[in-house]
Amino acid sequence: MLLSAVKARFGKMQGRTDGGKGRFFRKSLIMIFIVSGIPGLIMGALVYWIAGGRVESELLQLHYRQIEQRSQNMDDQLSNLELLLSHWAFDNKFDYSLNGFNFVRNFERTQDITRTLIAMQGSNALVKKAELYIGGSSSVLFNPEYTVLDNQTSSGMYDKLIHGKHITYWTQWAFDTSHPDTKDLTLVHHIPGGSLQPFGVLVFRFDNEKIANLLKTMTPYDDGETFLLQNAGELYVSASGSASNSPFVMALREKIDSLGSPKGSFFLDYKGTTYTVSYGSLSRIADDWTYVSASPITSIIKPVVFISKLIITVSLVALLLAALLSWLASRRIYLPVKRLVTLLGSHANWAGREDEFSLIEKQWQSLHKESLELNTKLAEQLPHVKDSFLHQLLQGYLNDYSEEDLLRRMERFKWDVRNRQFTVLYVQLVGMASMDATFRHGDEGLVTFAAVNMIKELASCHFEQCDTLNFHDLTAGLLLITPENQSLAGAFETFSEELTQSINRILKMRVTIAISRPVSSVSDVPLAFDRTKQAVSYRYFENANQIIDMEKDYLEGDEAAEPQYPFALERELIQALRTGRDDDAHAMLASFLEALSCKGAKEIDVQQGMLHLLGNVQHAIMVSGINPNRLFKGANLYEQLSQIREPQRILKWFQDKVIVPFQKELTGRSDAQVKRMIEQAMIYLQQNYMNDISLDNCADHTGTNPFFLSKTFKQVTGKNFIDYLTELRLEKAKELLRESEMRISDVADQVGYQHSYFNRIFKKLEGMTPTRYRELSRSS
Repeated sequence: MLLSAVKARFGKMQGRTDGGKGRFFRKSLIMIFIVSGIPGLIMGALVYWIAGGRVESELLQLHYRQIEQRSQNMDDQLSNLELLLSHWAFDNKFDYSLNGFNFVRNFERTQDITRTLIAMQGSNALVKKAELYIGGSSSVLFNPEYTVLDNQTSSGMYDKLIHGKHITYWTQWAFDTSHPDTKDLTLVHHIPGGSLQPFGVLVFRFDNEKIANLLKTMTPYDDGETFLLQNAGELYVSASGSASNSPFVMALREKIDSLGSPKGSFFLDYKGTTYTVSYGSLSRIADDWTYVSASPITSIIKPVVFISKLIITVSLVALLLAALLSWLASRRIYLPVKRLVTLLGSHANWAGREDEFSLIEKQWQSLHKESLELNTKLAEQLPHVKDSFLHQLLQGYLNDYSEEDLLRRMERFKWDVRNRQFTVLYVQLVGMASMDATFRHGDEGLVTFAAVNMIKELASCHFEQCDTLNFHDLTAGLLLITPENQSLAGAFETFSEELTQSINRILKMRVTIAISRPVSSVSDVPLAFDRTKQAVSYRYFENANQIIDMEKDYLEGDEAAEPQYPFALERELIQALRTGRDDDAHAMLASFLEALSCKGAKEIDVQQGMLHLLGNVQHAIMVSGINPNRLFKGANLYEQLSQIREPQRILKWFQDKVIVPFQKELTGRSDAQVKRMIEQAMIYLQQNYMNDISLDNCADHTGTNPFFLSKTFKQVTGKNFIDYLTELRLEKAKELLRESEMRISDVADQVGYQHSYFNRIFKKLEGMTPTRYRELSRSS
């Protein structure tokens, strides 16, 4: 920033001093420009004079050769069409048997002729129609489909083609009697081929537009004229659609007739435009045709004009380049004077109105003032830049950088990181829900901001280099940079006590502090941060201050003292939800959370237990026929629950987000009488599951018939009667296997099963024997 300001300042000075260049600069500039520019202009003029005429002559010769080649190509195409039509005319499909043939009765041959004509029509892109006409008493036309000509005019029009003077010939013929002026270029062949007494004709009618496009290939430019002319007849085809008696066509024909040569080229001036004309002859059946191609000379020599403009442009660019080089050379020559003027600062001061050293002093003072302002701005922005860097470092976004790169970057931010060790502290505030209305829900950012200010102030008193990060979610991070091999246990203990007391007294909240092990390299800081953040989840789940020092192996604890998952309370909660006992469900949820977060429970255990309960509740919701995604509107309940760290907020969230929506949905699906009946049946099963009970016994107890009980039981609970009874008995059996020393046969008797049947049903549903289940449950 400072360097750019200095450059800008000197740029302003340079703009002021350029106006003060003297006569020596102007003379040297003019002299160098003349020396470097005039030879370039002379060379450009010579190149234009030599190259222009020769290129123009070569282009004209190339144009003539192209016209001749394309006329030969057109002649070959027309010859191929004549050979094609003659080949088909001599085919046995079109012999004497067609004369007087009954095409209606012999429909298969009619179809064969139609397919043949379609193949002939598709054999060349120029052919628009391939037709077969058979004259006689009943005229028949294949076009290419079979048609009977009742109209005398139409049959007479085709009869004229039969009586032509040649067996094969070209003509322009009007096939539409309503438009006699619309004529198609047509190739006619008598049938049978070679007969002196033909009774029909094969006709190729050509697409006028495609013929015109074929002619346009002889004039590769947008302007001009190209046409075909039959020497001994009236056949005339124009690429641009011009009439045979148009002034330009007549002028071309008169000029060609005056030359008396079968082929050649010439120039024609017509209405102020010079045309280059090429003409020649095409040998056709029974006659010769003449092709004529006229193109404006300007279209042909367009490349010459372009080359001329290019030479002129290059010459002008060379002139400008000479001017630029002259200016640069003059500046180099003028360098000593320019340096002096630049130091003086402006043309006015250079003229002698101010002392040169006074000018330098003023300029230096001005630059020094700007430098101080920029340093002040840098000092204000540096904390924000450092915070951004630390966020990226802790989140692992800088893992691709080497250790040396990270050290250099931190040194640019004014950190002393050589021969230092790094320690990360992670601070989490708890007790938001139990505060006495000091803050409300949604004030997490404000509370975190206040806590971060306290952390920053206390850390600066105990540590030489420290930086605090605000995560805005009741958590904060602290990076400490201390000398290597220095013990910080006392400083950590004092800092933690002071921070805990300050937050307890001012914010009325409890705090958990996790302290990482010191690391000697910057690249290990992200891993240390992740482990420290994970360590907080192992705090005891109670509203109390806690300090977790990772040097003391906080993860090792007494496994026997770990709280057990309350399976019975979970089962009773789900049963209360299924039967619609709203008050009991809320009470069971509170009891479940209280049992899960008993003294000694850790945050990660409570969170995992509540996530497990959420999964089982969602399973019960799905079993009852309700789609959880629709019920909870697609919300990610697992993610929301994992972000809550306080018992009261977990309880309220679970009630509002999970229990209440399910109860409302269930209330709308089952009436109160049915739910009471099913509740009575479930209570009966829970009290008598160890006896020999059946659906009939339960129906008698609830005062209904077995069919209605079975149907409503499935509707309310989502399970069949026998499946529910089996699940209830097995759950009681698993509880006895886990918590008692009873024999397997006694356990089977306690839950209403015979010993052998109990082993089979237990293995079928649980995938293992009762004995194996007892061993696994006790080993875990």
